[in-house]
Amino acid sequence: MSDVVGAPESGVGEAVRDSSADERADAVASLADERADDVRVEESTVLAHGAVWDMRRDRFAFAGTDLEREYLDHTGAVSVLALDDADRVLLIKQYRHSTGHRLWEIPAGLMDVPGESGLVGARRELAEEVDLQAERWHLLLDLFLAPGSSTESMRIFLARGLSPVEHDYVRSDEEAELHPEWVPLDDVVDAVLDGRVQNTVTANAVLAAAAARARGWRTLRDPDLPWKGRDAVRGEKSH
Repeated sequence: MSDVVGAPESGVGEAVRDSSADERADAVASLADERADDVRVEESTVLAHGAVWDMRRDRFAFAGTDLEREYLDHTGAVSVLALDDADRVLLIKQYRHSTGHRLWEIPAGLMDVPGESGLVGARRELAEEVDLQAERWHLLLDLFLAPGSSTESMRIFLARGLSPVEHDYVRSDEEAELHPEWVPLDDVVDAVLDGRVQNTVTANAVLAAAAARARGWRTLRDPDLPWKGRDAVRGEKSH
């Protein structure tokens, strides 16, 4: 009945719903990390040089006062979630000394070749660690692994259309013990949620892959997109 008390005028409810949807879309679009170009480093000192990364202290002005922070000046790294046609993930078990564990991980490595792009580095790591190449590459995730203490920026790629590849790289040190295993994606997700697999990159990668698959893979991005996060970090190792 059109004369019911409190009944909305025709189209009013639809307009409210549309307005709310627009506001939510705007909020989602604005949800993005922001580069802090206004915070300038006044003094930077290397406290200790390492074989791969350094420990650095910066002094900078922030919120009306001078602050000092120490952090690991890191090269950045890439990793690869290799997924076969049966939705199985290639995992490797690798000894990580600082944790006292052998961890289940996806192939990964440092961005320590000058001028190398993230995608080229990922292709190299996939070949060197597990003797594979991929036909199809997509960008899955960009991460800051320990933003309170390290400049390490990690780019995670999804690789599909896999096949064997030959190379002359000889695995040594911790890599000499790599143990590869093909595991269904859903089983790895269960292992992460159950606390049995704790590697940060592996956990993020498989959860993101499961979410992307549930969305028909439409969230995957161009693997050659500029790596803006890594470009903006402090220190020198990533530049």
